[in-house]
Amino acid sequence: MRAWSVVRPGPVEEGSLRLVEKPVPVPAADELLVRVRACGVCRTDLHVAEGDLPVRRTGVTPGHEVVGVVAGAGTAVRGFAAGDRVGVAWLRRTDGSCAYCARGAENLCPRSEYTGWHADGGYAEYTTVPAAFAHRLPDGVPDVALAPLLCAGIIGHRALRRSGLPPGGRLGLYGFGGSAHLCAQVALAEGATVHVMTRGAAARRLALELGAASAQDAYAGPPEPLDSAILFAPVGELVPVALRALDRGGVLAVAGIHLTDTPPLHYETELFHEKELRSVASSTREDARAFLALAARYGVRATTHPYPLSRAVAALADLKAGRFDGAAVLVNDLS
Repeated sequence: MRAWSVVRPGPVEEGSLRLVEKPVPVPAADELLVRVRACGVCRTDLHVAEGDLPVRRTGVTPGHEVVGVVAGAGTAVRGFAAGDRVGVAWLRRTDGSCAYCARGAENLCPRSEYTGWHADGGYAEYTTVPAAFAHRLPDGVPDVALAPLLCAGIIGHRALRRSGLPPGGRLGLYGFGGSAHLCAQVALAEGATVHVMTRGAAARRLALELGAASAQDAYAGPPEPLDSAILFAPVGELVPVALRALDRGGVLAVAGIHLTDTPPLHYETELFHEKELRSVASSTREDARAFLALAARYGVRATTHPYPLSRAVAALADLKAGRFDGAAVLVNDLS
């Protein structure tokens, strides 16, 4: 099969990804073989390709927002049939026995593994996934529309819950890409007032079209104090900016797996009055189930920009440059 491989981590414009020939993977006893139909483009894929995240698998194939169909299964798999449509997300495997897994915090499992980082992902004709971590997908929704829900949507949902947004609260979103524009739809459906701070003019227009009360530059203050904020942009300089925008008792959740260095925080203006700073570490399968149910209930839809899978480098470069709003999705044209 053909697959994209991180041959040398570095800027995507300089050839860190290369389209190569790889054997079709053989599923382990507990795994499904999945023929990829679409794969969302996540900023984490960019971090893997460019080396912001340390190498976990030499020559790894990125991609963890996969929509595909079952093409085979290991000997221990039950409950799936050839042709079933499934989703493959970021969380690939946990040990299931540590203290974190036992208390329902499998996202903190120290032996967790991730699709497109520890194991080859969806920028390919085929991928594999442990059957216990494959997601059944709703009927009637196109592959391209579903793909961004499998990471951008799920992590946005967890970040929203980590932000402690009260009912009817005022939420600030810093950055407005794939995750944020899905998170905003859930928050708005639940009665929040949403203010968006982001660099891109197209993203600001999309925010207003979706119902945000305001949209301004990333470093501009919102028009009112915030009860909660989520930092989606991987820019550490925005941490004190967002903290200053919080009302007393407000919470800032940082949603990215990678963040540039944060400047020193000033206690009185940025942390006093019981403000909180929280990180978001991946997500659980329960997060995925909860979000997919909410997305169906509220009619959450991704704004998508399809690219052929053969043009994955262009999609990542456009993501890096902020050339599109919403989310890019790779459509398999390799098969």
